Amino acid sequence: MERKALEKLLKWLNNSRRKPLIVWGARQVGKTYLIKNIFAERYFKNNYVYIDFRIEKKIKDYCDVEVDPKKIIEFISITKNVRINEDTLIIFDEIQECLGVITSLKYFCQDYRKQPVIATGSMVRIKINRTTHKRGVNKNEKFLFPVGKINQFTMYPMSFEEFLINYNINLYNKICENYKNKCPLENEFHDLAMEVLYKYLLVGGMPEAVDAFLENESYYDSREVLKELYDNYLSDMQLYQASPESIIRTKSIFRNIYAELNKENKNFKASLIEKGTKNRDMKTPIDWLTTSLLVHKSYLVNERVTIPLIQDENANYRLYLGDIGMFSYQSGINASSFLDKDAHNTLAGVFFENYVALELVAHEFKLCYWKGKNDAELEFLIEVNGNIYPVDVKKSKGTLNSIEKFRNHNPLNYVIKISKNNYGIDETNKIVTIPLYEVFLLLNELKLQIN
Repeated sequence: MERKALEKLLKWLNNSRRKPLIVWGARQVGKTYLIKNIFAERYFKNNYVYIDFRIEKKIKDYCDVEVDPKKIIEFISITKNVRINEDTLIIFDEIQECLGVITSLKYFCQDYRKQPVIATGSMVRIKINRTTHKRGVNKNEKFLFPVGKINQFTMYPMSFEEFLINYNINLYNKICENYKNKCPLENEFHDLAMEVLYKYLLVGGMPEAVDAFLENESYYDSREVLKELYDNYLSDMQLYQASPESIIRTKSIFRNIYAELNKENKNFKASLIEKGTKNRDMKTPIDWLTTSLLVHKSYLVNERVTIPLIQDENANYRLYLGDIGMFSYQSGINASSFLDKDAHNTLAGVFFENYVALELVAHEFKLCYWKGKNDAELEFLIEVNGNIYPVDVKKSKGTLNSIEKFRNHNPLNYVIKISKNNYGIDETNKIVTIPLYEVFLLLNELKLQIN
């Protein structure tokens, strides 16, 4: 399957000032497949070496105590019986299992800059281990993260754009062309695009679930994959945490994201998870979930918005699940009911809200929401070059009430309304309506405007 992150890998490869690259991401989002099966096979055919630190114990043990790139390359070359030169791509997979090799990336950058090196890993496990890890029995040196000596980016589950590219490239091209010309899709194509969007909301972006669905458009098969991944995530929460209490709370928070968002006040409330607790009691579990990229946190901004947007740790917040397919699975909704056109109007709007949150995260925008007086609320705020674009996520047309109250406190040019409706511009009220299936195009456009 095609992934947009391939563009980032190519940009890195062609950069004359490139450094060793670390690709972060939650488990099973497709890091290894993209780097090894797509990038390496296409651009380093027969000239790459792959090391998985979970299973290659000899290399792991060696790299945990040796940071000299020359010696590491020699050891890998002899151990795996492969020829490595400066044109050979070295892939270090699961680097959280071998913290010493992360420190060695500093020296790859300094002394072997031309050697292409890509590593993948989980930041949550590195953060937990880095304060206690010692590199070398005799050296007694603490683990050092190679600040300033690496390039890095984060991979997320497949976005709707990626899903659409792999599902129906012609429809993708049609949507892109109409958006470029700032005109709505013809009704037939609009309905078709919405159908695909609903499929994505149900299947989500975990590559294995998407692959299972694309093979024969089986929702049952994709749901079975989602169930397995969901359970694996819960099992993974037993690792790298300090106490049984923290593990229990982490699992409870993860299981209740849909329930938290589907109440009238969508702010996270610890007492819904565990009676008698306060939000501060959940800080460690939430930090684990957000660092592992299983959950994303959106912060409240009250009334007057200041530039730049600041995610205030002391403010109220909302939590979004890291994959929309898992969100749908967690809700317990029946697949046939979800896809039934007659039932679409009864579908909770939080499905769309979680979807938009994930699109914002994938496009590297901060997650913030706005609340004013008398229940006025806008789901997201987007900052671009000192301008704030409030985002109103609605199932249908909605009202202008929250927008008018936002304007009472804040100067603004246009409001972005994301809904099931077709593309349109209301010049009188300065509102741009973006259909749910064009969110990625809007965010791509806004990203290009950032200085």
